[in-house]
Amino acid sequence: MTTFLIILHILVCLFLIGIVLLQQGKGGGMGAALGGGGSNQSVFGADGPMPILSKVTTGAAVIFMLTSLALAYISSHDSSSSVMKQISVPKQNESGIEKTLVPAPDVSRQSEQDAPVSK
Repeated sequence: MTTFLIILHILVCLFLIGIVLLQQGKGGGMGAALGGGGSNQSVFGADGPMPILSKVTTGAAVIFMLTSLALAYISSHDSSSSVMKQISVPKQNESGIEKTLVPAPDVSRQSEQDAPVSK
């Protein structure tokens, strides 16, 4: 069931991308103002393919949302383990403070300039 929903979700996603890319902008933009975009698509009627494409887009968007919700529901109810169980926690001592060993600076290698001057 989950595999079928994932495949359906991906197919609807790709279909939705294609349908949105086929649509024209509502305003026409600068191209229509400067004389471009004047071709009339008489095959689809006076309005062009917009009523058909917007209905198909709405249907694909509804299916996309339903598959998203179904996959989210299935993934939240099917998982019996948690990601947090895989994280290791550092050991603490009895006081509850984690001790980290930091090496002390090597005092034997100090130069003579760092040594105190005696007068």
